[in-house]
Amino acid sequence: MIQEKSAALEAPAVDLTCVVTAAARRLAAAGVVFGHGTDEAHSEACWLAAHALGLEPALPLPQRLLAAGEREEIERWIERRIESRKPAAYLTGEAWFAGLKFKVNEAVLVPRSPLAEVILDRFAPWVGERPVRRILDLGCGSGCIGIAAALAFPEAGVDLADLDPAALEVARDNCVRYALGRRAELHCGDLFAALPAGRRGGYDLILANPPYVADSEMADLAPEYRAEPAHALAGGTDGLDFAARILGEAADWLSPAGLLFLEVGGSWPALAAALPELPCIWLEFSAGGDGVLLMAADELRRAAPAVAAWRARRGNAPGAKPQSALS
Repeated sequence: MIQEKSAALEAPAVDLTCVVTAAARRLAAAGVVFGHGTDEAHSEACWLAAHALGLEPALPLPQRLLAAGEREEIERWIERRIESRKPAAYLTGEAWFAGLKFKVNEAVLVPRSPLAEVILDRFAPWVGERPVRRILDLGCGSGCIGIAAALAFPEAGVDLADLDPAALEVARDNCVRYALGRRAELHCGDLFAALPAGRRGGYDLILANPPYVADSEMADLAPEYRAEPAHALAGGTDGLDFAARILGEAADWLSPAGLLFLEVGGSWPALAAALPELPCIWLEFSAGGDGVLLMAADELRRAAPAVAAWRARRGNAPGAKPQSALS
């Protein structure tokens, strides 16, 4: 026993940086796929190491030696990530979006929308001096988009709408985390059908990140993406089933000066080809990402005939069967 204690005391201390570098090599060699808060192996290793050590993943790791057991704890998290092939956010139960920490679980997508950049800029320059009194996060999932927007506009109320009650429970917990109180209302239902009739014509911002992965791409998703709820990803044959409905109905729910921000991700070329004259702005992001369009209420109304004709051609006209709209 004395010899064992002596050997432990004489064991060389291990530098955190070295452990993280080795962990990153393990992740890369295992072929795990990134894209749920990190985009490469070293960042993922830092995130998991921070969680193992009780540190904030959003901050740089300190340069220090590891105490007894800390190296083993980090290695356990790396092993879980490799064996499960689940996004790290599901393993830790939290994710970061727009500089804010959100609860997540497998009922919701891991937050990663490029809309975070727009929210942090308070939707400049498009909102300008116009007041923002009511915000809608349509297909809210964890609620990260709507909650971050509500925090950017402290005088605004926010409605969080989703078809999945389990997702709304996560969103509810995140509303409590950020003490939104009566500023936030949650609604369960299919897209705009979830909302009270009295909200019609009252939203200054509609933020929608609906499912947009085309059917042909769903089968080829990496295990990390297949760990997410499929109904939060699958957007139909061309990925645009939900986008078509939102474009056809959003004008009725926007205020006269309201704005729609709609994310369609990698399906944006299909939408641009289907509606080449759609009077929208495709946003550009300094941090990367694409597939987000912006339209004002009056532009949506002018485009209504073209959108209606497109929806009729694709069988997505009013009365089409409801589908899930997690984000």
